[in-house]
Amino acid sequence: MISRFGWLASAFRIVASVFFLSLIFPGHNAEAQHPAEPRHIGVLLVTYSGQEREVQAFRQGLQNAGYSEGRDVVIEWRSSNGNYDRVPELAADLVKRKMDVIVTDITVGARAATRATSTIPVVMAIVADPVGAGLVTNLAHPGGNITGLSLMLGELTAKRLELLKEALPRAKRVLVLWNPATPYHRRAVQDIKAAAPAMSMEPTFVAVRKREDFSSITSAVKRANAQAILVIDAPVLYMNRRELLTLATNARLPIVSGNSDFVSDGALISYGADFGDLFRRSAGYVDKILKGAKPGDLPIEQPTKFELVVNLKTAKALGITIPESILLRADGVIR
Repeated sequence: MISRFGWLASAFRIVASVFFLSLIFPGHNAEAQHPAEPRHIGVLLVTYSGQEREVQAFRQGLQNAGYSEGRDVVIEWRSSNGNYDRVPELAADLVKRKMDVIVTDITVGARAATRATSTIPVVMAIVADPVGAGLVTNLAHPGGNITGLSLMLGELTAKRLELLKEALPRAKRVLVLWNPATPYHRRAVQDIKAAAPAMSMEPTFVAVRKREDFSSITSAVKRANAQAILVIDAPVLYMNRRELLTLATNARLPIVSGNSDFVSDGALISYGADFGDLFRRSAGYVDKILKGAKPGDLPIEQPTKFELVVNLKTAKALGITIPESILLRADGVIR
């Protein structure tokens, strides 16, 4: 029979063992797994709204990393709906609200965020050219309070022109729509000018800064006797794409873009990075930062997934036969 003192000693040893194990394995404590207060993530959008599928991929990325919205993190969404003038105000508001990290889509948002704060980490989701835009000096070691993902700007811009020529071998005159207020567009224009002669293409550039500038597109098509339209993606063109596509349909001209949403709405071809995948991957940067990593130590990565999408309904309506070489490479075909 165990004495009363022996029983007490045994009980003490069990309690001490449990306490010791809880120190070694704190993950077994439910409160230790999650902070007492959720971390706050600001999402600053210029091109997109928080409801679009590409942006929702960011939310999914957080879930994949083990975060529960409301319990572990609170996301504060801000969108300028393509209005560049509102972006600094929205960035300043997120800084004022003391976000733990700010995620932004394009260069305009990233610039506004880094001008508003030098301490809150900033994660880029789909910035075209961080070095060219002056956001960082080095992709491998960005430094400062910014990191994230970059687009392969030069390669993608030239590739879209190549696809246009492959789809329309006889086409020579292409109308190129761009926005001088979008930081990376000037480099994209230079890339097109450099690539066009080898393809016997003659680009005519039309600046579109706001929706009201769309009225100049029809007259520019006639002056250039254009055979196709190439879109250098920008918020003003993306958000008003249906109006742009109506103009192109009336002129019986195919549109080539970098965004698959254009093709879903009636453009001929799109080729570009999978923006949803980039938003999802940006959640991985947020995870590392919330766990203590410094943004300046995290290398800026480039796209790994690309989408080539073709709209055969549009091709048929315009009397265009898409080469088999394109269809075999396509990730998506709208029939």
